[in-house]
Amino acid sequence: MIPRYSRPEMAEIWEPENKYQKWLDVEIAACEAWAQRGEIPKKSLAAIKKKAGFNVKKIDKIEKTVKHDVIAFLTSVAEYIGPDSRFVHKGLTSSDVVDTAQAVLMGEAADIIIRDIKALMKILKANAMKYKMVLQMGRSHGIHAEPTTFGLTFAVWYAEMDRNLTRMKTARDTISYGQLSGPVGTFSSLPPSIETYVCKKLGLKPAPVATQVIQRDRHAEYMNTLALIAASIEKMAVEIRHLQRTEVLEAEEPFEKGQKGSSAMPHKRNPVGSENLSGLARVVRSNALAAMENIALWHERDISHSSVERVVIPDSTILINYMLVRLTGILKGLQVYPEKMKENINRSYGLFCSQRVLLKLTEKGMSREKAYSLVQKRAMTSWQDRMPFKDQLKKDRLIMKYLTEKELNQLFDMTFYTQNINYIFKRVFK
Repeated sequence: MIPRYSRPEMAEIWEPENKYQKWLDVEIAACEAWAQRGEIPKKSLAAIKKKAGFNVKKIDKIEKTVKHDVIAFLTSVAEYIGPDSRFVHKGLTSSDVVDTAQAVLMGEAADIIIRDIKALMKILKANAMKYKMVLQMGRSHGIHAEPTTFGLTFAVWYAEMDRNLTRMKTARDTISYGQLSGPVGTFSSLPPSIETYVCKKLGLKPAPVATQVIQRDRHAEYMNTLALIAASIEKMAVEIRHLQRTEVLEAEEPFEKGQKGSSAMPHKRNPVGSENLSGLARVVRSNALAAMENIALWHERDISHSSVERVVIPDSTILINYMLVRLTGILKGLQVYPEKMKENINRSYGLFCSQRVLLKLTEKGMSREKAYSLVQKRAMTSWQDRMPFKDQLKKDRLIMKYLTEKELNQLFDMTFYTQNINYIFKRVFK
């Protein structure tokens, strides 16, 4: 059965409750660091840790007046803590809290995506092994080229997703930096030890240098990694869509009991899941462009990036999560038709052996130009007259002057095209 939705925990990451909790985690950790320096009384720290909380509805209400989300958040927190709230946010600026917390949130989202990629790779490997030697016509420009195997298609996808896994791990590391360095990143209002303590507690590394914000090339790398994953998903979806075309019909998406393909035509079985994935990939790519445009900010910062990130980061991580789960479900239930693959191979009358004939003729002493001309002429006649290519070659006295009938038959042996599949699989799956 095709999974309908993304993992609930991915959406929960971006819920206001979780976002504000991460902000509070940063604030409390900073208070702990100040207390270690003796600048917040231990009694006050204990009260802060015990009483600290917030109310999302109250934050929204306050923000309508103050027009500043962090101030609204701090006001709500202060109502829970009481007088000791004067120590909260000591020496910090808004971005110290928001950017550091966002790094944690993006790391949590990356962990889910990494798990999803691994789950997809497991299915890709299983299908690669299952269809390892199932012959399928290879196509270039959409035209019959030479036979390949359906398993090799999955091996290509597996290798690509393995690269995406590496990219996602790298992007997670790139984004896992926090900052608590004050209004313009100079530590004028707090010592670097506060940042060191908070980042270590939250599983982050301190950004080596910042302005008032963590530099957005980090976020752009993360978002472009999501765009690459989306592009890979679309690549697979497009192939499934092509294979499900009536004229090809070598594979098709699972079609569940009760499912309908068309409001007008009861016979329809459409690759709607793959089409859905192709469309969503466009959204993720667009979001990556927005992240690239967030890199350039005025001076030490403006907030033109902020409104964008509130949309594109949650949306893209949720979409990628959904797309990976959806594609995994499609590939688990993919219906594959090897007999149709065999039928399609035969539709080109053996013309896919043209290169082998060409090379054999040159091996026997004919010039390449002459061999190409002779083979192409017979190939075009075979296609036009819908006759086996081998029979056309047998009629050509000049060609058969160089080849015996046994040699010609050997040139049409299909095992030739699978002789190195095991070698490729060893390289891919190690």
